[in-house]
Amino acid sequence: MKNDEYFMNEALKEAHKAFLLNEVPIGAVIVLDGKIIARAHNEKDHKNLVTKHAELIAIEKASKKLSNWRLLNCEIYVTLEPCPMCASAIQQSRISRLIYGASSKNQDNFSIISTIFNNSWANASVSMTKNVLSNECSCLLQNFFEKKRIEQD
Repeated sequence: MKNDEYFMNEALKEAHKAFLLNEVPIGAVIVLDGKIIARAHNEKDHKNLVTKHAELIAIEKASKKLSNWRLLNCEIYVTLEPCPMCASAIQQSRISRLIYGASSKNQDNFSIISTIFNNSWANASVSMTKNVLSNECSCLLQNFFEKKRIEQD
C-alpha cells in the first residue's frame, strides 16, 4: 500500500525537476483515492510569474482534471512547508490534508498556516502532517542554495 513516504518521494521527483531548471526545488503532488491526479514543481523564475509555486500549479492541474475547483477528499504532498499564499489556496480549494517535508526557516510561518487552516471564516478545515522525509527535502533545498552561493562568487 502506498503511504506518505511514497507520495513525498513523488513530490521530491518534482522538486528535482525544479532544481534542474535552476528554480527553488519544491515539488507537489495531489492524491485522490490513493492515486496521483496532479504533479508540479516551482516555475516562478522560469515563467517569471510569482504565482507559479508548485502547490498552485498542482491545484490548477487537479481542478482541471476533476473539472471542479473543489478538491474534496484530496491530499497534497509538498516538499517544503507552504507559504501563506499557497496555504490559503490549499484551504480554499477544500483539500482535506496537507503533508509536507521540510519546515520553513521562518518560525512564524507555521502559526500563520495554522491560523489560515483553522479560521472560522473558511468553509473547510485542513489537517496537517509535517516532517515527512524532512531530511531528504531539506538536503535538496540546502544543496540548491549552496550551488547558488557558489555561482554568485
